[in-house]
Amino acid sequence: MAEETAPEPKTEKISFSGKLIGSLDGIRDKIKRVPFYSSKIEGSELVIVRVESRNIHKKPYLFHIISITGNELSVIYSIPHDTSENMRRAVILKNMASLISMISDQYDISEGTFMQYIDSVLDHIINGLSQPYSTLFNKYDVMLGEYRELKRLNLELASSNRNLTIQSAQLNDDNKKLSERLKTLQTYSDGSLMGMVQDWIEVHNNTIDINEFAKNHGVAAPRVEEILDKMVSMGYLSLQS
Repeated sequence: MAEETAPEPKTEKISFSGKLIGSLDGIRDKIKRVPFYSSKIEGSELVIVRVESRNIHKKPYLFHIISITGNELSVIYSIPHDTSENMRRAVILKNMASLISMISDQYDISEGTFMQYIDSVLDHIINGLSQPYSTLFNKYDVMLGEYRELKRLNLELASSNRNLTIQSAQLNDDNKKLSERLKTLQTYSDGSLMGMVQDWIEVHNNTIDINEFAKNHGVAAPRVEEILDKMVSMGYLSLQS
């Protein structure tokens, strides 16, 4: 049984008029800098070859060959049967544009002819788009815009959240310090509190309002009552009838 092989790809050729303003050797020197191109000069023609892929028999399958003479630049390229012809032409156009830009100081290609080819390739691609695809692309474009907006908002919210976290940590730290300070202020020894009570009584005509004293000194009212009872029992204070 014969071994099945993939069908040979079809080939197309396009040509553009041009003018050699440098030399073929100068062009080849520039092409040598690109690793995937091989080139050779045959008489008055420079041949540049790029093999993009090979078949199982190692024969070139996806390739393009560029030929440059003193007045013409042409390219022959393969189009596999399972590949979109329009997209393949677009890839070749991209590669040619890159190469032409690289050798622009050595070779002057006819801009009019090249621009017409660009227009033709793009026109075929645009006309080849089905309506469902165009609709899908429009939806994708809208969703992409929404995604970018959501991403921007997410970054803003993340930044705000970080700031709030920092502020919260600072407030917690401040609150902890204030609580510790308040606790310190509220924790008086019996002797200190007795002195404070005596000072209050002297200033307020031998009277004391427990709630007012407690509020002014940050002491719980029951604690004030407790220290008053102690002062009475120790004879430091006497109750007035």
